[in-house]
Amino acid sequence: MTKLSVNINKIATLRNSRGGDVPNVVQFAMDVQRFGAQGITIHPRPDERHIRYQDAYDLKPIITTEFNIEGNPIPKFIDLVLDTKPTQVTLVPDAEDAITSNAGWDTIKHKSFLQEVIKEFKNNGIRTSIFVDPDLHQIEGAKETGTDRIELYTEAYAHQYKIGNKNGIEPYMECAGLANTLQLGINAGHDLSLDNIQFFKENITGLLEVSIGHALVAESLYLGIENVVQMYLHKLR
Repeated sequence: MTKLSVNINKIATLRNSRGGDVPNVVQFAMDVQRFGAQGITIHPRPDERHIRYQDAYDLKPIITTEFNIEGNPIPKFIDLVLDTKPTQVTLVPDAEDAITSNAGWDTIKHKSFLQEVIKEFKNNGIRTSIFVDPDLHQIEGAKETGTDRIELYTEAYAHQYKIGNKNGIEPYMECAGLANTLQLGINAGHDLSLDNIQFFKENITGLLEVSIGHALVAESLYLGIENVVQMYLHKLR
């Protein structure tokens, strides 16, 4: 079964909009784990506009599943990861002013940098994953960095699926096949939803984990968080 890691950034966005502590991100993380989620993902950004760096420290003691911290490995982020030692760190090449993640790494151009950062994390017992576009050359480049896993950037798939083009899965299938051959673990994330997740799961061999936040929280406004978590788990079996 593919694991479901719930990205709780949107809960932090809602909290921050009122300046208080409602909803409480720690309680939400505890609840979704109780409902069956197999991991918690956070993606702190330098301006802390949703998840704050302190949230990572507050969450660490209560996570009983897997803790995944995503972000651009600037010095502050690296220090945070080394301090909290999550189960997994996912490296994402975000610009500081990006609204959301919008591209994967150029694993060839940034090979040396990624090798250095990944080595540091792995030396500290932290599993590593890097965010990549569905491009065979980038998968090959990812292998050279020493990463344990890749996270396939699925926005293009989600868009094609929405307009009825199921062939949009094909680049992802090819990349998954290559990643399996190279013995790279496969994660995926971005714009995955209840509508498109099952088709993706059924066609991506060796899919270990998906990270879902925006869609899951939006769907929960209508269907309820416990119900939505169970719906995702059913589709991922």
